[in-house]
Amino acid sequence: MFFMIGEQVERRPELAAEVASQGHLVAVHGYRHRLEVRLSARELLLDLERGRATIEDATGATLHWHRPSYGVYSPAGLRAATSAGLRPLLWSRWGKDWRKFTTPKRIASRATRSLKVGDVILLHDADFYSARDSHKRTAEALEIIVAELKMREIGTVLPV
Repeated sequence: MFFMIGEQVERRPELAAEVASQGHLVAVHGYRHRLEVRLSARELLLDLERGRATIEDATGATLHWHRPSYGVYSPAGLRAATSAGLRPLLWSRWGKDWRKFTTPKRIASRATRSLKVGDVILLHDADFYSARDSHKRTAEALEIIVAELKMREIGTVLPV
C-alpha cells in the first residue's frame, strides 16, 4: 500500500498512476507532509480534501485509507479523515528508514523483528522528508524484508 502525498503526486502524476496500474493499493497521506497538531480543523480538512483529489485524479483510484504525517492524529484530523469516509491505518513495525546513518540490514532487522501476521510495516519510497538517498537504502532493505516474509510465510492484503 502506498500512502501518497498530494504535493508529490502533483509533481509526478505519471509515477502515481503507474503505481496504481501495477495493482498496488493507493491511499492518502495528505496534500502536504505536516504535523496535524499544528493545524486548525479547517486547515486539516482542506489539506485532506486537496490531497485526496490530487491522488484520485492522478491514479483513477478511489481512496479508502488514510495515514497522518508522522503517524500522529489530532482529534480534528481523525474526525476529518473518518467523516470523509477514510479508514485510519497506522503501523506496528517500522524500519526507521528515514535516518541518515542507517543501513539496509538495520532497516530490515527493525522491520521484521517479532513480526507477525497482521503487522503493518512502515517504509518510505522517497527522501523528500527524510535523509538524502534514504529511499535507496529502503529499496535494498525491501529485498531482505520480502525474503524474510516469504520464509516465514507472512503477508496479507488489506481489504478495501
